[in-house]
Amino acid sequence: MAIHLFTIPINQLQGVGSKKSEELHALGIFTVGQLIEYYPFRYEDYQIRALHEVKDGEKVTVQGSIASVPVLQRFGGKSRLFCRVTVDGLLLTAVWFNRNFLQSQLVPGREITLTGKWEQRRKQITVAESEFPDQGVMRSGTVQPVYSIAGTLTQAWMRKTIERALTQYGNLIPELLPEELVAKHRLMERREAIMRIHHPENTREGQEARRRMVYEELFLFQLKLQNYRATHLKQHDGLVHLVNNDEIRDFVSKFPFELTAAQKQVINEILHDMKQPFVMNRLLQGDVGSGKTVVAAVGLFATVRAGHQGALMVPTEILADQHMRSLQKIFEPFGITVGLLTGSVSGRKRKDLIAALQMGLLDIVVGTHALIQEDVYFRSLGLVVTDEQHRFGVQQRSVLRRKGMNPDVLTMTATPIPRTLAISVFGDMDVSTIRERPKGRKPIKTYWVKHEMMDRVLGFIRREAEAGRQAFFICPLIEESEKLDVQNAIDLHMQLVQGLPELSIGLLHGRMSADEKEATMGKFAAGDTNVLVSTTVIEVGVDVPNATLMIVMDAERFGLSQLHQLRGRVGRGEHQSFCILIADPKSENGQERMRAMTETDDGFEISRRDLEIRGPGDFFGTKQSGMPEFRLANLLLDFEVLEQARDDAVALTAREDWWSSPQYHLLREQLQRDSNDVVEPLD
Repeated sequence: MAIHLFTIPINQLQGVGSKKSEELHALGIFTVGQLIEYYPFRYEDYQIRALHEVKDGEKVTVQGSIASVPVLQRFGGKSRLFCRVTVDGLLLTAVWFNRNFLQSQLVPGREITLTGKWEQRRKQITVAESEFPDQGVMRSGTVQPVYSIAGTLTQAWMRKTIERALTQYGNLIPELLPEELVAKHRLMERREAIMRIHHPENTREGQEARRRMVYEELFLFQLKLQNYRATHLKQHDGLVHLVNNDEIRDFVSKFPFELTAAQKQVINEILHDMKQPFVMNRLLQGDVGSGKTVVAAVGLFATVRAGHQGALMVPTEILADQHMRSLQKIFEPFGITVGLLTGSVSGRKRKDLIAALQMGLLDIVVGTHALIQEDVYFRSLGLVVTDEQHRFGVQQRSVLRRKGMNPDVLTMTATPIPRTLAISVFGDMDVSTIRERPKGRKPIKTYWVKHEMMDRVLGFIRREAEAGRQAFFICPLIEESEKLDVQNAIDLHMQLVQGLPELSIGLLHGRMSADEKEATMGKFAAGDTNVLVSTTVIEVGVDVPNATLMIVMDAERFGLSQLHQLRGRVGRGEHQSFCILIADPKSENGQERMRAMTETDDGFEISRRDLEIRGPGDFFGTKQSGMPEFRLANLLLDFEVLEQARDDAVALTAREDWWSSPQYHLLREQLQRDSNDVVEPLD
């Protein structure tokens, strides 16, 4: 939209005084341009329909005439008003609740328009809104926009104010998209689309207006990402890793297992990038247990052999300790040193480790956010690996990368989404995907049970323990309170100690010291503890092959991807594993999550359903990922448009005249204005 509109303060509009201005500011609306781009999130359809077209239970607007004297019934402090109405030759009953003031207006023979829920069997409409044509202005026959509002703002006021803005300033709305794209996708002109999205004549017109603006929104988003790629990612300012393929083959041959075809493929993609003169910025996504850490180890080996250092940042101390131990085992035969830096590493030990990093005496460091503290320096940081990237804010990841001279970056996630969607969303990254499970992994059997079946669950634990297996028992995080979370775990621990006196029951939670956590996990990993009661500190990465049972208490309190992560803590050994979800979900979303978990153990399918249930903003963790919220677009519903927009943006930014042609001036100006909203790159 033209810059002019975004320089006109909102209070210059008639009817927008200081009070209304403050309330609009709270919605992020400071200028006329922002008001015009404040789109409705849905519509109220008051178009008149024939009853034979309407399904039972649907909302409908009909027009007819009153056929009987109204009857008013009172019960308690409430009332029920009803009368007979003739619609299209059909005699039906219209019912209003707590609208007794309408009784005097319901005069037999008078025309009336009703909007409400149609009950086909009873031939009845439960009326939400009613109008009389003889009173003038009516909503019936229209499609009315519905906006997100707050404070004293009303829908009627917002509609009127936006209409006033469009009337007064609509001629300033320019066309941003190149003519060839408007023609190619048969899009509405921009000014008409904005007018129609606020005031559609009918549903189809509203859909066409939305299609135009969704395409523009996604095209601008992709243009920003492609612009960034063109100007930053492929610049020849990265480290060229001189990787010896024979050394890599020798390293991989020492693994006690064979790599899957998918692992080999992504390793080749990563090594290819590391050999290039530009900075690698690659997203590695794969299901829980798909072997991403092994792939990262090959990258870390390559950077060390090329004369540099590697860093692996993970979200929890437990996971950092586990990764450090497993990497030490892998790298020790090759003389590669691995250190651990977490918040619990302090005093002389911390100083020695930091000094070793600065002097280049330490090859690889594994740590938590402690890695990004100011006094941590590297001699030559060549590769940064971030595990579970959604757990870290954009700034945290950027700080670690800046500790080297443009090191390569590998970002890993076990929350996979379809690769084509990942490429479109994470446009500033190249995407590698592992879909293949390691050989020998058995699918985990998942069951959803109610709380009253706890005795049977305890019996199941007892049988698994008798067979020499172990179990995790997870408590939810309640109200984001660590204190309550711990108390819940302590209560459950006591309950299990009483219910399973013959077994050894361990307890792990976030308020324990690092030494206590390590000792507890050590006992469980060694098989000295039969059951580990834990909060979600074990959600990511903890690997105990002998654990075959994952039980999640109050599972409805967890998100779908989180439940799948927890389930991934078992099924890592040779024995059949199980996941039991104890839940009594009252919400439809909670029930959907339980059904999804029992119907599939495919992380990609789980993520697809999670995206459906939660919506893109929550799914991608907008605040953490740096990805902007879209005003209109839905990444699931508008996926095809997203791909079209990406292809068009790639083609446009590849043109030489993109940077100089006057026909793209407004588009470049728009990108400049939106620069604060771009997905923040890892630099």
